Amino acid sequence: MARQNTLFKEAFNRYAAVLKPDAALPSEPEIAAQLGISRSTARAILLRLSDAGIIRWNKRQKIVLRQPTDADLFPEEETNSLHDIIERSFMLRIMSDDAEPGMQINELELAREIGTGTTSVREFLIRFSRFGLIEKRPNSHWILKGFTREFALELADVREMFELHSASEFGRLPANHVAWSHLAEIEQEHHELLSKFDAHYREFSQLDEKFHLLIHRASKNRFIADFYDVISVVFHYHYQWNKAFARERNSRAIAEHMDYIAALKSGDPQRIDETCRRHLTSARQTLLQSIPETISEGTENL
Repeated sequence: MARQNTLFKEAFNRYAAVLKPDAALPSEPEIAAQLGISRSTARAILLRLSDAGIIRWNKRQKIVLRQPTDADLFPEEETNSLHDIIERSFMLRIMSDDAEPGMQINELELAREIGTGTTSVREFLIRFSRFGLIEKRPNSHWILKGFTREFALELADVREMFELHSASEFGRLPANHVAWSHLAEIEQEHHELLSKFDAHYREFSQLDEKFHLLIHRASKNRFIADFYDVISVVFHYHYQWNKAFARERNSRAIAEHMDYIAALKSGDPQRIDETCRRHLTSARQTLLQSIPETISEGTENL
């Protein structure tokens, strides 16, 4: 229900943002198709718009009465993009305790669980399937092929190539580039997490994803951005698999981040390269250690 509520809020904000006074709105199925959501979610959006006096809804006729204001929208922190919602639901499903190679993933079931349309789910799965973790079967079904040690090693190889290049590019950004202010904010978030680390060390995975995404955006390379989207998903969610020694692992990683950030701020190419390589080597080790033996052994013949 929480995922559906988040989806509703995100879709409501998206739809409200494009409404113009006096415009006639299409049917519920058309709105659902436009936003990539279910008809019930589309109807809920129309009901909220009507209750807020934004539209006049008289049977099939729906007319926009006024432009929505910021006060009509849900706060940004209460919404996630549709892509993020599908991604989170999918990754938590394939990384659950009962997930194993050969497990079926049904587009319709996943869409119903999230509260979105099957088209959006299918587009996500097709994009994710390029990396060999899932495989398409007839009748809207997919098969989980498994996350092997070989898959993890290949993923780590690609990540290292991308990040070494992106970190080098980041170090050459002009002093007035907005990325430096974002880096300062992330550095402060690291300090804040360290101040309450014993109780909140599990929050590191979100900060880790945020930090590395900032670095990769500096490359301005569309192919790196596209592939890293999937790479970051796996590295982010691998924390869900094996929580043994999570505190020690995260403590080491956050210390490496601080060295990495200091190197980026120094602008010294050699120092950036060294700290980046050190952290990526550590990340490779923790990824491999996080793969359950049952998953690795069970996929040898796939």
